This record gives sequence, structure tokens and C-alpha cells, in this order.
Amino acid sequence: MLAVMNRPQTDDDRYDALVRRDANQRNAFVAGVRTTGIYCRAGCPARTPRRENLDFFDTAEQARAAGFRACLRCKPDEARPGAEAITRACRLIEAAETAPSLNVVAAVVGLSSHHFHRLFKARMGVTPAAYAAQVRDRRAKAALEGGATVTEAVYDSGFGAPSRFYDAAHRRFGMTPSAWKKGGLGERLRVTVAPCSLGQVLVAATDKGVSSIELGDDAEFMLDSFRRRFAQAELATDDAGLEALVRRVIGLIDDPRDPGLDLPLDVRGTAFQQKIWQALRTIPAGETWTYGELAAAVGKPGAARAAGAACGANPVCVVVPCHRVVGSNGSLTGYAWGTARKKELLRREGA
Repeated sequence: MLAVMNRPQTDDDRYDALVRRDANQRNAFVAGVRTTGIYCRAGCPARTPRRENLDFFDTAEQARAAGFRACLRCKPDEARPGAEAITRACRLIEAAETAPSLNVVAAVVGLSSHHFHRLFKARMGVTPAAYAAQVRDRRAKAALEGGATVTEAVYDSGFGAPSRFYDAAHRRFGMTPSAWKKGGLGERLRVTVAPCSLGQVLVAATDKGVSSIELGDDAEFMLDSFRRRFAQAELATDDAGLEALVRRVIGLIDDPRDPGLDLPLDVRGTAFQQKIWQALRTIPAGETWTYGELAAAVGKPGAARAAGAACGANPVCVVVPCHRVVGSNGSLTGYAWGTARKKELLRREGA
């Protein structure tokens, strides 16, 4: 399995990381933009250039030798405090068969546990435990796509127990492991991407209703990613057939105070996720709840982390308003489609 994770990085991989603004790839490569003459790191907040306008380099020195200059926004030549330690920690987590403890990783990179945890989250945007979970999920996904059985994927990816694997499959993949392995075989989906006031919006629907609403920056990348997830589904890129639904979704993005109760939905998840998603739709526009309050609303006080995971798995943004949930201190915490969009949606609601 480690051989799958450590395969050479292709330019397509690098472009995907650039589109995702994947900060953990900051030191892996630089991208030169021919139309502007600058080079950037992954994670740069600037708008992602078109694929055909990019040259990829292993180092900033190579980019400068090719005539590019450093971006003034992401400042790719500036070293970040603790960058080397965090990079070492990421490689350690990625190489381990099971997730190492916080204390172990901190000791290896020579930092106190408290300082390491704070530095890692500030640099990576997630905690070390969450990063380890992402690594484990990617291993499972790669194993299934590579032909492994579900049982093999459970133990090769480090889950340790089938129940945890099935929970992660619903949470991360949006379907059962067997359905993921089959690439959505048996599913009938229509999908399209359209511009909206928050960038691009992908809308997918089954015969029963809208199954996905996703926000992003690059329409082609969003469609390609969706097609990869449902490679074996009966999938149609349907602009005309979804026109009315897309107009309605764009209207809800422009005015998220509208609950959109008339929009038919076909969203799938665990029983707990469904309860959380239903509870989210009861939060009045202009108000925010904490994850603890959300968990209590479904009769699970103390399950704040599980409520947060269910929010992260929400397949239909805005209509199921997970952007209305914040940290206990009022911070925006995370948002699958970017905290800047979360902040803007809350501003539009007057929260």
C-alpha cells in the first residue's frame, strides 16, 4: 500500500494540488504561469491559472532559471517557521502503517506536543490526527480503486476495524465501500457546472432529486473529479435538463436566507448524518450554532466531533446549511468549500 502512496508525482497530480490549494504540497513543487511570468506554491490564494498555461518545477531555483519570478501573494521563496519540522511530520504520518500518537511525532521532530500541535494546525489547516485520518482514507480509496477487496482495504489502510472503515466510507466517499469500488455502478446521475457569485457551482441530480451541490473555482476540474468518483455510473453532463435546478440553486447561493424547501433532494448517508443534516435545516438564517449545540439537537450531547464530521460530509452545500455551524469560541473552523465562502454566506444572511 505504501508503494501506492509514494508513487512519483505527475503534473496532473500537481495541478490537482494547485486547484485544491493544498497547503501540505507547498514544498513539493512550484508552478510557473506563462501568461504572467510568475511562479507559485500550492496553497497560493490567487486564482488558479488554466492548465495549459502552467509549467511545473521541482524547485524555485529551476523556475527562476526558466525566467519566472516569485509570486508576491504566496511568497514561495520565504521559509515558514517550523516548515521543515512539519514536512518531516507529514512524511512520518504518511509512512506509518497506523497513525502514530501526537507525542511520538512531536518527539521525532524535536518539538513539545503542545507547540507541535499548534504549529501543525496553523500550517496545515488541520490537526495531526485529522491529517492522519486523511492519509488513511486516501489509502483506502487507492486500495479499492486498485482492485483490493473491502476486507483487504480495511486492514491495509490502517482502520483496524470494519465499522470504522464503513463509517469513513459514508463520511468521505458519500457511498458504501463496495459502491465506491464499483465506481457508482448502477447509479444514474446528471451533472453540470455553472458560474455563480461564489465561483463555480456543480449540481448533480438523480431521478429523485439533487444529490450534490459543490462550490469551487475550476469547472473542468470539478467535473473531472466528479466523473472519477462515479466512473462506472450512468453519467450525463446535462446542461439543459438541469437548467431549472441550477437557476434555483444559484438563487439560494445569492440569498441563503431562503430555505429552499421546494428543492427536491436525494442525499444519502448514515442515520446519524441524516439527523444532523435535518437539524441543520432548522437553524434560522442569520443564526449560528456550535457543533455541541448541533449534537445536542439530535439527542447526542457530547458528540460534537461526530457532528462536525457529519457537517464535513454534507453533499449539498447551502441547501443543507452547514455553514451556520461554528466553533465554541465563535471561530469559523473549517468548511468543505473554503472558509472564505462560509464567511460570505454568513454575511449575506446577516449573521
